[in-house]
Amino acid sequence: MIPRYLVNFDLEDLPGVGFDLVVVGSGVAGLSTALRAARRFRVALLTKTTLTVTATRIAQGGIASALGADDSPELHFEDTIKAGKGLCEEEAVWTLVREGPRRITELIEEVGAHFDCVDGHLDLTIEGGHSRRRVAHAQGDATGSELEASLTRRLLYNKRLDVFENYYAIDILTLDGRCAGVLGMNAEEGTMNYFRAPAVVLAMGGMGQLYPVTTNPEICTGDGVSMALRAGAEVADLEFLQFHPTSLHLPETPRWLISEALRGEGAVIVDHSGNRIMDGVHPLKDLAPRDTVVNEMVRVMKEQGIDHLLLDATHIPADKLKERFPTIYRHCLEAGVDITQVPIPVSPAAHYMSGGVVTDLHGRTRVKGLYACGEVACTGVHGANRLASNSLLEGLVFSWRIMQELPRAVSEGARELDGLSGLRHRSKRSRLPVEMSLLRRFVQQMMMDCVGFRRSKEGLEEAMEFIAKNLEVLRVEYLNPQGFELQNMITLSALMIRASLLREESRGCHYRVDFPGQAEFWRKHIVFRVEDGEIAHELRAVGALTGAGDGGVGDE
Repeated sequence: MIPRYLVNFDLEDLPGVGFDLVVVGSGVAGLSTALRAARRFRVALLTKTTLTVTATRIAQGGIASALGADDSPELHFEDTIKAGKGLCEEEAVWTLVREGPRRITELIEEVGAHFDCVDGHLDLTIEGGHSRRRVAHAQGDATGSELEASLTRRLLYNKRLDVFENYYAIDILTLDGRCAGVLGMNAEEGTMNYFRAPAVVLAMGGMGQLYPVTTNPEICTGDGVSMALRAGAEVADLEFLQFHPTSLHLPETPRWLISEALRGEGAVIVDHSGNRIMDGVHPLKDLAPRDTVVNEMVRVMKEQGIDHLLLDATHIPADKLKERFPTIYRHCLEAGVDITQVPIPVSPAAHYMSGGVVTDLHGRTRVKGLYACGEVACTGVHGANRLASNSLLEGLVFSWRIMQELPRAVSEGARELDGLSGLRHRSKRSRLPVEMSLLRRFVQQMMMDCVGFRRSKEGLEEAMEFIAKNLEVLRVEYLNPQGFELQNMITLSALMIRASLLREESRGCHYRVDFPGQAEFWRKHIVFRVEDGEIAHELRAVGALTGAGDGGVGDE
């Protein structure tokens, strides 16, 4: 049973404040949306901790777009479609690749982002799955940090935008089926309040923290997807959690990402005897799409009985490594690994959710006034496996498209929120004591053991049994962010397991050892929604993931 809200409340007893728009999340998608919207509307920007704790900030590689003289949106489209293994929504991909170059130009000219250049031109690199050098980067390997800093600086100049740090968004408030704002908690004080608004944009990132080994910061527990599901939105493609091939194999949390761009400059993955593992596996060798590289890494590690491989960059000139990858060089050196002298120990880590909240090409969900953007959203751009460095671009492109739709939503919605202050929710709550941190670790280990890169019916059924025994957690009223995170993690784990059991094939990030091939029947999205408190699913053909009605996805 999926509860509508995680807590009991009566808005008459809670302090509230009104805005035209609430944006939840401060990565590239959230900041871009908030800054654009604040040119016209009064905007609240909520962050789970501080502005700088995001997956965007630690993104190293760059932004992919057809910016080179030998490139085109058509070529970018083809590479994205190939990486997505038959599940990309073509209209969404065309939107991404055609509008991407203009959004990057705006970043440079309007926001003041500084990308690395050579002789006055962008210094473009290549990453896995790309047929051209089309990845723009900043400060060598600190692209995300530069983008976030550039966008955050702009916050200081807009009086229509209020930032609320250390605010945990608990749930989307709805009134008569439309979005009415956000129920939140001041994490420092432990007090609840609400933000009244006719429109809400979820830009809360992914869910890598479902796994014990991840490149994601600790805030990435999938809260946005769970909130949207409870509010009435659809979610899809949750079986396609992408593992990054090369995280630094050291006991640190989150795992330090070794950018794919390092392989773009010539680094190769080898076993402990120095054998190149990708030779003969794929025409692009070490620059094959991520799912292909991870699959081969896992196969080799299992065959040789080892828990990591090596990324060898020692043949690249030392000066080039230090200049092009200063962040990676420093971090590895501090960990005792001089990448100019010795290979880097690497292993796969949970990295990026290709699925999420189903939206149309303007970010709209099935819930009127509720939008989603960035990793939390599922436009169908990524299909079964995200092409490297398309993620930051997705946040930029679709945040811009949300703004094209937003004025109408704000205008119409503002007239429909009368009576919100009388909204209340009461349901029976369990007093079952649950040790949150311990159960969280159990969930993470179960997901790694049973719902990792290689899956089987036996393991998935074992995982589902574990989740079934702990569903009572969803009825506990925790009244703290750690408890809400646990409830969201339980919900999403159940959906990922169910989707992985349903998809009896291997495609992209989803690999079933008992169904190793692709099946034409499964060129479909698995879409979930809540019906009368229970999870229902639908198989939806490629090309029909989203609708474009006035009210939201699926409305006619």
